[in-house]
Parts: sequence; structure tokens; C-alpha cells
Amino acid sequence: MVQRGLAGWGKTRWLSNPPAEFFRVLLRGMLVGIVGASLALVWAEPISAEVLARMTLGGDAIELEIPTEIGPQKDLIPLYRGGNIPYFSAGIGQAEREALYPAFSLKLVLTVGGKPFVVGAGVVLRNSDGATVLTVPQEQVTGPWLFIDLPDGTYDVEATLGGHIQQVRGVKVRRGQVTTQHVRWAEDRSPALSVQAE
Repeated sequence: MVQRGLAGWGKTRWLSNPPAEFFRVLLRGMLVGIVGASLALVWAEPISAEVLARMTLGGDAIELEIPTEIGPQKDLIPLYRGGNIPYFSAGIGQAEREALYPAFSLKLVLTVGGKPFVVGAGVVLRNSDGATVLTVPQEQVTGPWLFIDLPDGTYDVEATLGGHIQQVRGVKVRRGQVTTQHVRWAEDRSPALSVQAE
């Protein structure tokens, strides 16, 4: 039965001498298929998933806008001030690490031993005259990154972790540009993180 059908198929008049309309339909179908496949590829590409970070209107937090499958989710990072110098701590979790933060002039990256990050270090900044311009208590350093919006100048950084002090001298900063400075301890003496019962 299959052979007979195929044998009869080859003897039809329009296949041995197909009309021009057949080619137009075939070409149109091919073009629709190509365009449809191209559109499907465009729609299948993932949308860029940038985590945006901006200061809230009240100036008391950094708001993260995190893209998710169900729409953007928002998270707040506390923004502190020492006099007229704003600062915040971040860098915990993937969303905080991928965020595009406001251009604060100094970014301290706190690390210890083989760990990629450490939290709970107290930080003191002094200007080139030796005067203290900012003191950040360890409770406010909840992530491995500390962003500080300092005026132009040269600063000394003193960071204390578990009673051990690390100093970095002569850090030059300029507003509108981010200077990244690593502060590293040889071994972990960070305070234990408190675990709250839910």
C-alpha cells in the first residue's frame, strides 16, 4: 500500500510540472518559518538582569531593585552618616554583589585569611593631618564592602577586627570616582554572627 501510494505520487502531473503558485506558497512558508524562528530566538534570550541600587528619597537607605521571574523585588540597605559623610555596608548575597551602586568615593573590601569576605570590623578614617573624619562602629559593617562618600583628599584607614588592627595609609580619593581599597587580616577573629530564632 505504501509503495503504491509512493508510485502514484511520482506520476501526478503537478509534481512533474509544478505551477508557479506552488513555488510562491513554498517560498512564503519558508520565509514565515525563518522569520518565526528568528523571533522565537529573540524572545527566548534572557533579559539583562541588572540589580539597580539608588538612594531613597529620604536619604536614609540604599534601595536595591532586584529583577525576578515574578517582577522586580525591592530590598533596603541602611545608609548611615558620620557628620556630613554618608556610608553603607553591602556585599552579602548575590544580589548585593551584582548591584550597580552610587559612586561613593571609597569602597573598602574587608577580607581575612582564605575567606572571600568578613563582617563586623570597626573602621576609623583620618585625614592627612591625622584628624578623625569618620568612625564606623562594627555593628554597622554587616557586609564585606564598606562604601564611604568622602570629599577629595588623602586618608588613612584603620580597621579593627576582633581586637586586631590593620592600617592602610595614604589612600587618595576623588568624588565621582570609586577608589577600591582592600583591607586583609591574616586570620579570622571576627565576632560570631548572632542567630535569631524565627
